[in-house]
Amino acid sequence: MLALQKRALAVLAGLAPEALELGALFRDAGHELSLVGGPVRDAFLGRVSSDLDFASSATPDETQAILARWGDAHWDIGREFGTIGAMRHGRSGGADVVVEVTTYRSDEYDPASRKPVVAFGDNLEGDLSRRDFTVNAMAVRVPELTFVDPFDGLSDLARGLLRTPIDPRRSFDDDPLRMMRAARFAAQLGFAVDPAATEAIVEMADRISIVSAERVRDELVKLLLSAEPRAGLQVLVETGLADHVLPELPALRLEIDEHHRHKDVYEHSLTVLDKAIALETGPDGAVPGPDLVLRLAALLHDIGKPRTRRFEDGGGVSFHHHEVVGAKLAAKRLKELRFDKATVQAVARLTELHLRFHGYGEGGWTDSAVRRYVTDAGPLLERLHRLTRSDCTTRNVRKAARLSAAYDDLEVRIARLREQEELGSIRPDLDGTQIMEILGIGPGREVGTAYKYLLELRMERGPLGEDTARAELLAWWSAQGDVTP
Repeated sequence: MLALQKRALAVLAGLAPEALELGALFRDAGHELSLVGGPVRDAFLGRVSSDLDFASSATPDETQAILARWGDAHWDIGREFGTIGAMRHGRSGGADVVVEVTTYRSDEYDPASRKPVVAFGDNLEGDLSRRDFTVNAMAVRVPELTFVDPFDGLSDLARGLLRTPIDPRRSFDDDPLRMMRAARFAAQLGFAVDPAATEAIVEMADRISIVSAERVRDELVKLLLSAEPRAGLQVLVETGLADHVLPELPALRLEIDEHHRHKDVYEHSLTVLDKAIALETGPDGAVPGPDLVLRLAALLHDIGKPRTRRFEDGGGVSFHHHEVVGAKLAAKRLKELRFDKATVQAVARLTELHLRFHGYGEGGWTDSAVRRYVTDAGPLLERLHRLTRSDCTTRNVRKAARLSAAYDDLEVRIARLREQEELGSIRPDLDGTQIMEILGIGPGREVGTAYKYLLELRMERGPLGEDTARAELLAWWSAQGDVTP
């Protein structure tokens, strides 16, 4: 506790002077202003928050008037919820300061509504009582820098515990999204969820259904982009929340055989996610982390297995075409969670392609097959490399080494072909205009058919050159039963 307090004082002492000046402006206008929530929690963890969240006794109109004088820009997009934002350029070359000030409030849900009903409060302690967890219900009054902790959040922070300031059932009933936040903070902070809160989530998990898909998605994204998403995903599954927001995940908890000789697919998927995260790169690398598409694909790549599982004669188990089924399931779920189209398509495509590599080491691939692998992956190739490598979770050391060596060889061949050809943008040796000129035809379906034929030749044989491509095109055209021009 003492160590935490010393660490917080060091961080708070360096609080932007502009923020302290803002506190003085609110005080002089007869209002309270306190730094609240994540920035206070992070100060005790030794972290500096780039954005500053405040709570105030001032109404939104009063807040806006003060921020208009203090900042270089301000906005009221959150006015419905009592929040006004502002930005002030850093003085003397310092960083810009962004603040959001929210009137003391209470969020409550109408049982039939997906949106919270906002009621403004009149004191800081009441506002803090309506926060999600005690570690986020601490405040620092500014400009005095007086620490306020009515629910002993500092003790919970020291213990690494997520506990609600009020009875968890009432808290989660007021805002069911707080149940998702429990999972998210378990991932972001590495904290355990209080047993009473866990019990309440188990009992009330179905109430998450009244929360909009967009808000659920945003919490899921924050969870997945954390340093240790596995812990948060386990909370979702173990409490039953995942049954309502991502049911394909708990559905993976199946044993492949009655003797438990293999990991269940759920544990395998979490392991693949861990390995994929480890393969993300720095900002200048091929897949800068945290990468949402790679992480979603790693988590969901096997969700087609439960639907395709078949017990074969002799005790074997098969999952034929689970990658195709899984791609459709992933797209459906992500669309329902209101993910953007590009993310949906990318995750579905990676899911569909994640088995393509298997068999490379045994039978070997022609250059044509390598070209198709690269072309089919397109801009997802670097993510596919990492997903495929992560999918090898076998405990058989020899098998793991063999698979790794085979993929090393594939990447070497891809690099070699890239030096010889433009693998990233394979095109036929003739474009559409040239095809029409050679065949003496106008725009139409025949041009597209001819283009596809030349693309297939390009895949199979590599660069042909215009003369050879012309001869092949004319021979193909003649074979269609038309008169050669």
